[in-house]
Amino acid sequence: MPPPSDRPSLDPLTTGAVGLAVVAVSSSGPLIAYAAAPALAIAFWRNLLAVAVLSPFSLARRRAEFRRLTFGAGRREGLFCVLSGVALAAHFATWVPSAQLTSVAAATALGATQPIWQGLIARAQGRRLPLVVWIGIAVAASGAVIATGADVGVSGKAVLGDLLAVTGGMFAAVYTAFGERARASISTTTYTTICYGICALILLVVCLLGGVRLAGFDGRTWLAILALVAGAQLLGHSMFNYALHKITATTVSVLILLEVPGAALLGWAWLGQLPRPYALLGMALLLLGVAVVVLGGTRAGRRVTPPTPLPADAAPLKD
Repeated sequence: MPPPSDRPSLDPLTTGAVGLAVVAVSSSGPLIAYAAAPALAIAFWRNLLAVAVLSPFSLARRRAEFRRLTFGAGRREGLFCVLSGVALAAHFATWVPSAQLTSVAAATALGATQPIWQGLIARAQGRRLPLVVWIGIAVAASGAVIATGADVGVSGKAVLGDLLAVTGGMFAAVYTAFGERARASISTTTYTTICYGICALILLVVCLLGGVRLAGFDGRTWLAILALVAGAQLLGHSMFNYALHKITATTVSVLILLEVPGAALLGWAWLGQLPRPYALLGMALLLLGVAVVVLGGTRAGRRVTPPTPLPADAAPLKD
């Protein structure tokens, strides 16, 4: 991937692709809240159907890569793919229910704390975090407390949803940490096929053991699940992947934060969920803190060491 200074200037097609990606990922929370199905069932089907779409292409184009991950020198990366799938299952098992328990805006904003947890994981691995990142973490944490506190007077269910959303953001960071190790040497297509497949398998086992209903939904629910697969699970990722050829990964990471106001607007217009003033203040602080963490951490990383190039089809992954 060429450095930002060498990339072509931003054109209308790229701008449209980014806008489409933001809308696609913003629809995730509202669609989950709208679907009349158990949260774990929604998570299972969106991953299984995504694998059904991806696997014919990846198996046809990446057979050598799959063999290397299974039997060759890439078994370590294959293990990271599996661990990433386990973490992704934990993410979906916590974040998807949160969108049905609390407001779409709160679930999306609190789930966006992923970069905060990512920074703390990096610190636990012995990496030093610059002061600006700690400031961003403090601002984001304050915003999360305010946003969650605004739900205390609403219902215990909403508070539980807030806590699940934060937990979902934490597992998303673990998922990304393992994925970063795997994607250093393998394509995103292969990685996502394995990861989504492991995630779907784990969620299937959990659903069967827990007696979660997996079928018998009405037509609107199946349409919502299909829209999740086509939108947030596939289309959003693809458009952000295309945009990476024109803009930096850091810019994409910040643009992904537009999912929060996008989901809030969709939740308001479609589901009638109008966030409370204190919740809006908390979410604004949270997003500001996350943006500071992303930008501050990237600038510090550039001063220390140049970034490791990702595979040609690497792209940020989002709900």
